[in-house]
Amino acid sequence: MILIWVALALAVCVPIAAAAGSEQLAWRGPVYILAGFAGIIALGLVLIQPLLIGGYLPGFSAYRGRRAHHWIGGALALAIVIHVAGLWITSPPDMIDALTFSSPTPFSPFGVIAMWAIFTVALLALLRRRLGLRPRTWRFVHIPLAIVIVAGSVVHCLLIEGTMETISKAALCALILGVTVKAMVDLQVWRKRRTLRGESVARQ
Repeated sequence: MILIWVALALAVCVPIAAAAGSEQLAWRGPVYILAGFAGIIALGLVLIQPLLIGGYLPGFSAYRGRRAHHWIGGALALAIVIHVAGLWITSPPDMIDALTFSSPTPFSPFGVIAMWAIFTVALLALLRRRLGLRPRTWRFVHIPLAIVIVAGSVVHCLLIEGTMETISKAALCALILGVTVKAMVDLQVWRKRRTLRGESVARQ
């Protein structure tokens, strides 16, 4: 049990510590640094999400895991807001180019797509009861968006040559992909979707 928590702490904290020691911070302002670290923290939160929903973290029952998953999702959305707001304050033209998909930097569109997917999931989670989304409908919407979030975040991070150290960054991204795939396999996501589709066809 302790080893799992230690491994998670290292996976999240080592990239943050490595970025904190980057020489590039000497030429950055405080707002830009805050925005950058908010992005790194957001990436760490993306790793925690499939760990919670897959039931891999000791001490979390299925109910507590889902509740924590909801709260971490809110924290993830907040971290992205800080990340984007900080970058907007430091360089509005660059953010406009990124949000309109006209930025020359290859990492921008992946980050923007992941951002909108995160905001969409957060908004739907808040309005889930009002919209009357059933668990089956929620999974149908949430799972594709989660895939977009993970894929977009990982590609966005890997393409950026910034304060994050290369090896720890790559290791964190690999863990995010691995844990996400494992959670989907263990929860039999695809088989459930195929079964539901088969049932609907049979009824027709």
